[in-house]
Amino acid sequence: MKLLMLDIETAPNLSATWGLFQQNVALDQLIEPGYTLCWAAKWYGSKEIEFASIMTGERRMIRRVHKLLDEADAVCHYNGTKFDIPTLNKEFLLHKLTPPSPSKQVDLLLTARHKFRLASNKLEFVAGQLGLGAKTKHKGMKLWLECMNREPEAWKKMEEYNKQDVVLLEKVYDRLLPWIKHHPNRAVMGGVECCPKCASTKYQARGSYVSSAGVYKRYQCQDCGSWFRGAKRRPTSIQEIREIA
Repeated sequence: MKLLMLDIETAPNLSATWGLFQQNVALDQLIEPGYTLCWAAKWYGSKEIEFASIMTGERRMIRRVHKLLDEADAVCHYNGTKFDIPTLNKEFLLHKLTPPSPSKQVDLLLTARHKFRLASNKLEFVAGQLGLGAKTKHKGMKLWLECMNREPEAWKKMEEYNKQDVVLLEKVYDRLLPWIKHHPNRAVMGGVECCPKCASTKYQARGSYVSSAGVYKRYQCQDCGSWFRGAKRRPTSIQEIREIA
């Protein structure tokens, strides 16, 4: 399974207002809508992190991430369901590109939000709580404004920041893996008997899984810790046992 780890950075909307608190911005106050500044991505398990930005050409940047998404079986992101993927879809539309091939979405924010009661669900906090590292420190909004002005030193910092987010994303993915609901099934995609989440062949039978359709063997992966059920339903009545015999 080709799993793409992805993170994007965007420019803010620019608008004209008369105040600083609770402003309702009308369309005629919008000076320039936000756009994708850059993205960083890597294939899961690979050491190489790819980076592209408006500095290398906007269309080239958008076409390249479109190609990566087209190749991916699944895409892992943090709040990508509501932010990264819709933002990129907007860019594809504006650049007259067709939708990339469908892929499974693994949004780690949804796992953090639904499975745990953490003080914050932000990537930096989750990574820190798990002892996995921290985001790259920067100037805040000033960095984004300097990048929009195409200042070389700001872009060096932005590239470092964007790439580090992808590094953290992969580390958090590894830790949250057994908790992720509706994770793409590696056993089906690989065509071998293995853990559906990490593809390990080291798993133990532990009790039974009961569903409305019947009873199945239950297993736990000895590598990632995920629980899963066997593919074959076990006979639950004397008649079924006799038929199998």
